[in-house]
Amino acid sequence: MAKAAALPAPQEGAPSKGPSLVVQLAVLLVLTLVAAGAGYFSGGMLKGETAPEESAAASEDGHGAKKEADHGAAAPEDLAAADLKRGIYNLPAITTNLAAPTDTWIRVELAGVFEGEPDPTVADAVHQDILAYLRTVKLHQVEGASGFLHLKDDMDERARIRSEGKMSSVLIRTIVFE
Repeated sequence: MAKAAALPAPQEGAPSKGPSLVVQLAVLLVLTLVAAGAGYFSGGMLKGETAPEESAAASEDGHGAKKEADHGAAAPEDLAAADLKRGIYNLPAITTNLAAPTDTWIRVELAGVFEGEPDPTVADAVHQDILAYLRTVKLHQVEGASGFLHLKDDMDERARIRSEGKMSSVLIRTIVFE
């Protein structure tokens, strides 16, 4: 009991010893503004050198209409000509059924990579050989990432053998199983 009497009793009229509510709100407001400013500037640094308003204004002409985006968009004819210069020859799409299950179909769009100038007759021979190969493939052989890599390696090997080294590899543009 002696210890309980030693503690001073709280006084009703004594002022509280913490910061006032107005000071707390002012500090909270200042910290919020600092955080918002830091987020805005760091977001601008991460995004790039133009602000959102500047990039929106740059993509519109004087009448408010958006300009055509011309960053990297090329005509398909230009792309085909560029591919031929690099030795890439687009093969016709292959659509066939697999060996097992027989009701599963595959559609593959391929391109052949030639060491020199593309030869259409060699490309057609490779195309027919890959078509015959795909008819012998079973679905479980091409499941997963390793199955896809095995399929690509087999097609590359067939292309090299059939073209007698003129075609170095086959690019798989699209592959769809149904």
